Amino acid sequence: MLGMRFLGKFGCCGGSAKAAGEASGGPDANVAGVSGEQVELDESHFLKTIGWVSAALGAVALGLIVGREIRQRYKFNRRTPYDLYAHSGDELPDVDSGVGI
Repeated sequence: MLGMRFLGKFGCCGGSAKAAGEASGGPDANVAGVSGEQVELDESHFLKTIGWVSAALGAVALGLIVGREIRQRYKFNRRTPYDLYAHSGDELPDVDSGVGI
């Protein structure tokens, strides 16, 4: 994961120039090419990204569940007396054809 690069923060303080200096191996770079602070910063960005993705997936799942419940209530409130009979409204091919005498 050390090979992944995240975009710097937006601002007027030259975030892209700072990132470019780190990529070229500034004076405070260690042997691995990435300082300990940069690794922690990258991990923080990664965890924030995972957090936002999981929150978005949770919101989508909640929306699907709530939408399904609303649709079921809508259909239940719009039922007719004929819905009490078995297979009312179903378009099955001749149900009595399987009865043998």
